[in-house]
Formats: sequence, C-alpha cells, structure tokens
Amino acid sequence: MKETIALIDDDRNILTSLSIALEKEGFKIQTYLDGESALIGLARTPPDLAVIDIKMPKMDGEELLKKLRKKTSLPVIFLTSKDDEIDELLGLKLGADDFIKKSGGFSIKVLIERIRVQLRKKNASNIEEIKNVISHGKLRLDPSQLECEWDGKQLPDKLTTTEFLIVQELAKRPGIIKERSQLMDIAYREDTDIEDRTIDSHVKRIRKKFKKVDNNFSAIETRYGSGYRWNVN
Repeated sequence: MKETIALIDDDRNILTSLSIALEKEGFKIQTYLDGESALIGLARTPPDLAVIDIKMPKMDGEELLKKLRKKTSLPVIFLTSKDDEIDELLGLKLGADDFIKKSGGFSIKVLIERIRVQLRKKNASNIEEIKNVISHGKLRLDPSQLECEWDGKQLPDKLTTTEFLIVQELAKRPGIIKERSQLMDIAYREDTDIEDRTIDSHVKRIRKKFKKVDNNFSAIETRYGSGYRWNVN
C-alpha cells in the first residue's frame, strides 16, 4: 500500500514540484495551501507524514503543529525560508521530527530521504529492539501503537516518533546511563548531521509532556557530562 504524504505550503510552485517528485517515488500526495484547511483535511484523511511550511496565511505552521500534537504523533518535517529567524531547536521544541531550510540550495532529494527516514521510524515493525509492551513503575509503552501512558493516563500531548524512541531506549534499561550519542543513533539512525543539543531539546519536550499528567515527574535524570538515564526510584 502506498504511503501518503501531506504537503502544506502556500507556494503553489513548491507544492507542484514536490508533488511530482514524491509521486515519482511512489507516494500518494495530499496538498493544502494553508494551515486552516490542512487541519481539517488531516483530521478527515490522516496521512503517514506531513511536510509543513512555517510561514502560511490563516494558520501558520507553528500553530498547526501545536494543534496536531494534541491529537497525533504524526511525523512532521518543517520547511522554513531564508527570512525566518526561527532556528532548528524551536522547530523541534514545537514537536517537529525534522527541519529543512528552503534556502541554500534546497534539495528535493534530501527532503525525500528525510521523509523515508521518518517513515522507517514510524513503522513499529522496524523497531527491532523491543516489540512488546514496556512497563516500569508508572510507565507503560506500547511500541506497536506508539502509545505512552503514565500512571494509567494517556499523555495529553502524544510523543512524536522520535520522542517515543528516546523514551523507549531509556526505559528498556532503567538506571543505565545513555550518552547523547547513543540516543542520537537510536532517534536519527540514518542522519549523522545532528547536534547533541538536539537531543537535549527533545528531552525537555518529553519532560514537559509527562508533567502535564504528573507535575512531579522526574523519571528522566540528566547525568551532566554523560547523558540521561531512566530513574529507577
């Protein structure tokens, strides 16, 4: 079955060129010219991944992503133009799984490869390490559904695929310190152009999501100079 990619951008030329390229790669395509129509369309016909431009009329990419993250862990790749002052970390803090700049020789081939990376991560059958439900104290992870519960409650804001992989990697061996480089290998297996601070940004967002159901959440412990571990206490 063909995987579906949603393209949300107010530039018709970009939508056309990306649609043609992705269809040649065997993907089904949905296109939207603004965030408002995209929010409605994505709810009616959920895609496998969305590529979202940040600057758009009616509802920009940031607002669209905030609304999406309340309901879904759909993989999202942000597109930004050279005039945007927003940096990669802000995109990731909002819940994006990846981030590509349109300027500086924007490559459709690079975008296609980034899309494939995210789709491989999304496919739970490709998570080789653990296929069964993980339970540690208040935590319950279901890799087959990418579902996460804390103290019997679903997180109000779902973990993105990247965030889920980080939590899973930490939780499967409680008390063991995982270096940032190890977490990067898990979360971005095919992408080596990722900085340590990107993992820090993901962890901050993960903690924020858990604290919405438990303000005292402290299971992810920072080991300064080393990395992170899942606290067994």
